[in-house]
Amino acid sequence: MISDYLAGVDTLRKAVAGMSAEQLRARPIAGKWSTLEVVCHLSDFEPVLAERMKRIIAMPKPLMLGADENDFARSLAYGERDLEEELALIAATRQQMARILKALPADAWQREGVHSERGLVSLEKMLAIATRHIPHHVKFIEEKRKALGC
Repeated sequence: MISDYLAGVDTLRKAVAGMSAEQLRARPIAGKWSTLEVVCHLSDFEPVLAERMKRIIAMPKPLMLGADENDFARSLAYGERDLEEELALIAATRQQMARILKALPADAWQREGVHSERGLVSLEKMLAIATRHIPHHVKFIEEKRKALGC
């Protein structure tokens, strides 16, 4: 699963490859985020997901708070951010986290944390959530590209 987690970075890079600044900021589907906003969402939540995994590894049944992604999108200047910076943050976070995960003993994967919305979540489940996050959003980027004709 760690290799799939790491592969998400390339999946995302391929999904946005060749898009112009105008295309990245366009909202071709009414009421939906732009491609840049999707990438900013991913880069904002990548460290959150990593921090949750670190808490599960390092602490006994830590509390992990949920967050409203729309609050982040409204408040954190998504339209002004730089695509390459966002992609670099995601890549660095995943590289660091993968190194940590590879060093863990087998029994660490069953350690759990308490998520404020999901309840008990094992490290294995949290990694699965993080691994699926990019592919889930790449589908929306593909829809935007299709709508833009690029």
